[in-house]
Amino acid sequence: MSHEELRARLQKKLSELTSRVEKVEGDLRRTRNPLEKDWSEAAVTLQNDEVLEGIDEEIATEIQQLHAAIVAIDEGKYGTCEACLKPIANERLEALPQATLCIDCARRQG
Repeated sequence: MSHEELRARLQKKLSELTSRVEKVEGDLRRTRNPLEKDWSEAAVTLQNDEVLEGIDEEIATEIQQLHAAIVAIDEGKYGTCEACLKPIANERLEALPQATLCIDCARRQG
């Protein structure tokens, strides 16, 4: 896959995630579903908010990673391990396009 094709793929995924995070944040702000007046229903809703906040954080992290990958493509640094400066295997980049570490460095850090 060319860097141009990959960049387009990352942009598409970024758009999808941005849309998803907007929906999650809307749910957390209660723009569509206000908090129930029934205390037990409200408690369940607030528990669900904790799950939504976790999802929101995960999506935000992935958005940051995708932005960084796009910048790396634009700067000609994409596919180079940030730790050892060796190339990241194409198979790893296919599976995880926002990878910044080769598999060996990722294992050492993991």
